[in-house]
Amino acid sequence: MTHRAQTPMSAASPRLAQVDRRTAETDVHLGLSLDGSGAGTRATGVGFLDHMLDLLARHGRLDLDVTITGDLRTGAHHTTEDCGLALGQALDRALGDRAGIVRYGHAVVPMDEARAACTLDVSGRPLVAFTAALPRGKTGGFDHELTEEFFRAVASTARLTVHLEVQAGTNAHHMIEAAFKAFARALRAAVALDPTETGVPSTKGTLTQ
Repeated sequence: MTHRAQTPMSAASPRLAQVDRRTAETDVHLGLSLDGSGAGTRATGVGFLDHMLDLLARHGRLDLDVTITGDLRTGAHHTTEDCGLALGQALDRALGDRAGIVRYGHAVVPMDEARAACTLDVSGRPLVAFTAALPRGKTGGFDHELTEEFFRAVASTARLTVHLEVQAGTNAHHMIEAAFKAFARALRAAVALDPTETGVPSTKGTLTQ
């Protein structure tokens, strides 16, 4: 396994990252700008995951390019998890020392009959509390249970604390879409630059340890 990424940048610099993540199971190329508009292309080989990444980019105001080739013969698990790990690595590097950010974000998003809530802390401490009664099965080649795996992977390498709950819903597509949109909106709020914050928003003086 090899990992290559750009050097972390401070909040005063363009908040960009490029990650290439290769394993025996997947080859991931990912480019990220935290201060974007949803631009970029997503091509993972899993149609529903591409759709969710489109939502994440648009509602998170991220410019995001993702290209993945992987072992889809065994399902979408490796592709989804490694996509999440690479995205988390890119977030971590683009955030740099986390100086000047808001740090916390919260969003509640309805999607027809479904509703999801996300509370997020750019804490430096990876944790995911995920609650969702998703129907069993898959949509567009994406096993519904991979929703949690994706967010757990992102949080582990971006070092985020994430509380994500699908509060209502009967349609799995709507429920998962609401979860991705809620995460995107909470992330957008948390990584936004706070003009009144002159340092790292922590009494410890760091959010990277």
